[in-house]
Amino acid sequence: MAFKIAVLKETRANERRVALVPVVADKLTKLGATLAAQTGAGDAVKLPDAAFKNVHFAANPQGLVSDADIVLAVQPPSLAAVDAMKEGAILISFIYAHKEIELVKKLRDKNITCFAMELVPRITRAQAMDALSSQAALAGYYGALLGATSIARMMPMTTFATGSIRPGTVLVMGVGVAGLSAIATARRIGAKVEGYDVRPEVKEQVESLGAKFIDTGVDARGEGGYARELTAEEKDKIAAVVTKHIQSADIIITTAAIPGRPSPKLISKAQVDGMKGGSVIIDLAAEGGGNTEYTVPGETVTVGQTTIVAPLNVPSLLGEHASELYAKNQFNLVELMVKEGALAIDWSDEVLAKACLTHAGEIKNEAALKAVEAA
Repeated sequence: MAFKIAVLKETRANERRVALVPVVADKLTKLGATLAAQTGAGDAVKLPDAAFKNVHFAANPQGLVSDADIVLAVQPPSLAAVDAMKEGAILISFIYAHKEIELVKKLRDKNITCFAMELVPRITRAQAMDALSSQAALAGYYGALLGATSIARMMPMTTFATGSIRPGTVLVMGVGVAGLSAIATARRIGAKVEGYDVRPEVKEQVESLGAKFIDTGVDARGEGGYARELTAEEKDKIAAVVTKHIQSADIIITTAAIPGRPSPKLISKAQVDGMKGGSVIIDLAAEGGGNTEYTVPGETVTVGQTTIVAPLNVPSLLGEHASELYAKNQFNLVELMVKEGALAIDWSDEVLAKACLTHAGEIKNEAALKAVEAA
């Protein structure tokens, strides 16, 4: 039995992405879906409605989702859109429950089965559905280029008739997907790169990209691939090693972000105050408050002779490729729910079970449930 998928147009400020691209629309059709999308859903990434085959377009978002079996979006949808969804329908998007308490309540009360893209487990089998990773890779790339264009220096070592210019130095702090992407990009443009992370197991990955790993002797591996909270003693030990690297860098790119929690402060005011003139910090963790004590999310500030750039929603700045990767992530998740052309969710599937935020009138994610109860 065919099922209907509806795609919402993103309405939040500075959001260019769309949850459907033509190549994925074709795949969903072959999977057995009938497709509908909000008029102009792809306009921000120069994807006109005419670029989509076999997709019905409608202007009114409430009417669009009212009979949909699955609703796809990038950002959390409006309360009105969820209210218009039929009971028992499926929503797939980023949610970030700790910031969207009323939305989570609405999803629960409306009996919506919601799969939150940020909850997709970080396991090998789920890599093709891991939107956090696909979007982080783009953010790291963008961050390296933003850093290179924010300083009054060249990155590669270059020899002129008048002499040679030394390569720029880049320090990447937080070596997850975004950090590795930033390292690789900075290396490609000729920078001398160092990488730092409190998880020593990433040392080999950093060195495989031609960068130097800064080893502080602290092991702060946590659950789910993220770092745990540091003790005061560990913070002091790290600062003693890392400060000299911070204060000798031309560009610092910070990427340490943990979904549902404030971004850890990797760089203190004192460390920024001691940085060399003309240096730049690109803070890719501004959504969670930033990785420096001087960061102002969404703004560029100058402290002494150092500039701190803290862009928001960085993947959206590369909207075309971000949309393509995100749409493929969502397709791979939807594919798990379809058997012989019909929706059939297998709750024994680890990916689906862990990605589920709400189902059958209940909040299934423990952290989200605690956030709602505490509100």
